[in-house]
Amino acid sequence: MTSASALTRAPIPSTTPNADRYVGVSKGQFVLNGRNIRFGGANNYYLHQKSHYAIDALLNDAAAMGLSVIRAWAFADGVSPMYAALQPGPYVYNEAAFDSLDYAVWKAGQLGIRLVLVLTNNRKDFGGMQQYVSWFLHSNAAIDHDKFYTNREIVACYKAYAQHVIQRRNRYTGLAYNQDPTIMTFELANEPRNRSDPSGATILAWVEEMSAWFKSLAPRQLVAIGDEGFYGRETSLDYPYSNYEGNHWEPLLAVPHVDYGTVHLYPAAWGETPSGRRRVDPVAWGTTWITDHLRDGKRIGKPVVIEEFGLQVNARDGIATERARTAGYAQWTDAVQAHGGAGDQFWLLASRVGSGSYYPDYDGFTMFWDNRASNKTNEAAHVLSTHAKQMSGQA
Repeated sequence: MTSASALTRAPIPSTTPNADRYVGVSKGQFVLNGRNIRFGGANNYYLHQKSHYAIDALLNDAAAMGLSVIRAWAFADGVSPMYAALQPGPYVYNEAAFDSLDYAVWKAGQLGIRLVLVLTNNRKDFGGMQQYVSWFLHSNAAIDHDKFYTNREIVACYKAYAQHVIQRRNRYTGLAYNQDPTIMTFELANEPRNRSDPSGATILAWVEEMSAWFKSLAPRQLVAIGDEGFYGRETSLDYPYSNYEGNHWEPLLAVPHVDYGTVHLYPAAWGETPSGRRRVDPVAWGTTWITDHLRDGKRIGKPVVIEEFGLQVNARDGIATERARTAGYAQWTDAVQAHGGAGDQFWLLASRVGSGSYYPDYDGFTMFWDNRASNKTNEAAHVLSTHAKQMSGQA
């Protein structure tokens, strides 16, 4: 376990770094400067779209909480009034729109925070896979979504975009992204799914190709998939353990160029609640989901990160109050810490975005680092902060 100064408080150098500045993997654990490390972190999907003020606010809050790693979007595909496109069309890159992402990488480095950058999205938010399908197949039909993984024109365009991001030079640091140890991980996609092939073969082949491509472009950084941890068991009737989404977590984790396993956790969305078909306690179910993956990650020999997790306050789903949600987060993060998890990242950290206003809580999962009485998430945020500091050796 490393010291706080080694992981979170020392600015990451803005000159071409030595290999020991990068987070690596050895014997199933993350390593930095020859020491095993663990972390508590968060997700934020808007850093690549916001002002420097909003980026400063978010990352300063993350540093104050003791968060070591932030997972962020590094894509925005297609022309939309909702966002500034990084890739407005196939093989077209809007250099001006990369300003926010460049600044976020610089700012994170100044604070000693590592970043996980995600290169596309299974969902339509910010374009993602469906935008590629629309470009090349002229279809917005959900039935064509899964062709993202096999259509060679789409595959070539996605690979080119990944190359552009990974090798581009940051206007604030002067470094190419693949030369900057602030970027811990390049991630293939947010929650890739392929219902058209429950065998898992299609996703597996895509991950094998893309992880090798990413690693060839960024040999110093880590590569992760960004999948949810669905086990892909043919005979299971429990949705997250079944093969419904076409993902088989253990074979995916075993792919040679995949450095660590990713796991997401949303019991309500998956029907794991008192009102769901199986009528279970969502927190207890989630704890088992965590420990199952940590156990299997150890067997395979790679680190495992619970990289997204969230509970909404909803009595019907078994979380009646903010205090109940806080207790759930405490139980889950305790399980990660006690069972050897390499890290965890809650969904979602937000902060001020302009004129003193806070980013809206659009999905019911948002946490704010703010001691105002009106901040209902204050207690949970402090629990997550304490956990992060314990994971990285600050407490």
